[in-house]
Amino acid sequence: MTAPSLEIISTQLESPNLRDRMVALANLRHISPEEAVPLIKKVLDDDSLQLRSMAIFALGIKQTPECYPILVRILETDPDYGIRADAAGALGYLGDNRAVEVLSRAFYEDTDWLVRFSAAVSLGNIKDSRAYDILIQALDSQEVVIQQAAISALGEIKSIESVDHILRFAQAEDWLVRQRLAEALGNLPTPKSVSALKYLEKDSHSHVAEAATISLQRLEEIGNQV
Repeated sequence: MTAPSLEIISTQLESPNLRDRMVALANLRHISPEEAVPLIKKVLDDDSLQLRSMAIFALGIKQTPECYPILVRILETDPDYGIRADAAGALGYLGDNRAVEVLSRAFYEDTDWLVRFSAAVSLGNIKDSRAYDILIQALDSQEVVIQQAAISALGEIKSIESVDHILRFAQAEDWLVRQRLAEALGNLPTPKSVSALKYLEKDSHSHVAEAATISLQRLEEIGNQV
């Protein structure tokens, strides 16, 4: 089955039928970023939040120079917190280091936890060490999911200096927090990381113990490469 033409997709995106518009947007996966982005822009202000969410995600995948300013505008101005969170997530997919400042500001200033969570995750995806201070602050969040995101992100940016800060979660009540810690420590080769991972290998939750074993193997490989 051949993919629809650009003309057909463009027409479908203007259909009064939501399903038609969603199918058209999905069909853009076969289209080059340069051709797809002008069509994605047609539904960025759609009445359907679900379609808008799909469009924003698409901007993170179909990357052109135009995507970054569009996503920043949505993150900073959209009244819907879910849409702002989508924009924060899409900026992480772009991997553009310019977004560190924008995402940090969103973490500090946005009042919704979902936006702050997405910002923390994306700061990890961008892998820029400038995110260190804000991620350390995020460890003190009252939202457990934000703690999880911060731990993971500190591992992603390979912040050795964060080890002392994240080890306090080795006995966290939430097993997902302990799992994120075990995964993050696999990117942070220090003697303390190894000791903590050996402790986490004995965790009562199998996912945590498995993650610790994998991370220990990774640290051993890193050590062998040095």
